[in-house]
Amino acid sequence: MKHVSVLLEECIRELNIGENSIIVDCTLGFAGHSSEILKRIPNGKLYAFDQDDMAINASREKLSKIASNFEIIESNFVNLKQELQKRGVSNVHGILFDLGVSSPQLDLKERGFSFHQDARLDMRMNRHQTLSAYEVVNTYSYSQLVHIFKVYGEEKFAANIARRIEMERKEKPIETTLELVEVIKRAVPEKYKREKHPARKVFQAIRIEVNDELHVCEKAIADALDLLEIGGRCLVITFHSLEDRICKHIFKEKSSIPKELSKLPVIPLEYQPKYKIIGTYLPTDEELEENPRSRSATLRVIERIR
Repeated sequence: MKHVSVLLEECIRELNIGENSIIVDCTLGFAGHSSEILKRIPNGKLYAFDQDDMAINASREKLSKIASNFEIIESNFVNLKQELQKRGVSNVHGILFDLGVSSPQLDLKERGFSFHQDARLDMRMNRHQTLSAYEVVNTYSYSQLVHIFKVYGEEKFAANIARRIEMERKEKPIETTLELVEVIKRAVPEKYKREKHPARKVFQAIRIEVNDELHVCEKAIADALDLLEIGGRCLVITFHSLEDRICKHIFKEKSSIPKELSKLPVIPLEYQPKYKIIGTYLPTDEELEENPRSRSATLRVIERIR
């Protein structure tokens, strides 16, 4: 079960890690980024968030072989601020979000994330929560499904697919991933099936709904910026346009002068931005060759300047 961390070199470089740094990895996963961070902070501390038992157990073992100055926080990173405050931490040097689904989660068919393998509809990052893909597909109304597929999946055949799901589940519940794939295939034109996998966008949409990913992302990134000390950086890796749009908007807003003041000859200090955008990075050709799943990744970096 190999998980290749995306944009690893760029992340380590842009975090500006020092020996005493306090770094937060909001998406521990299988500790690809965290392992490299921990090696570089012998006198610092790593806090890593995850809510997936499998990832936490594997990562604890991996990190323990490197050093002991880390703590895994078993919580959704939406609770970033509260969890760090509980530990007496109010400022940190760097925060990283890698918002993709980890390869082992995709590859383990029983997790129900993949439209290539048959499994019960699940898609929960946190396996202790009750809402799963099964409930979304079998209990959400037609209009709720259309909304999710349109907004979270940007699926142009959202209405057709939702109507087909509604028809099929009247006969019997749609229980597995490949059952859902077949329903989707019956709802879209032949030409659409030849372009790309017809279930890709719907599966993305359901996963986002199950894990409340967009609301979590928006709150957590805003909280992360508040936690940075001067010179500290926040890095966000996104894998689809919805999350990237949220990140881009927050970074732009936090690093810009308010529009109504922009024409003033001198901007009062209290209205000057506290953050500056450092840059945006995409995978290199070498990385794309080694890890095709990185093809949709975008890394955005912002720094607190005052």
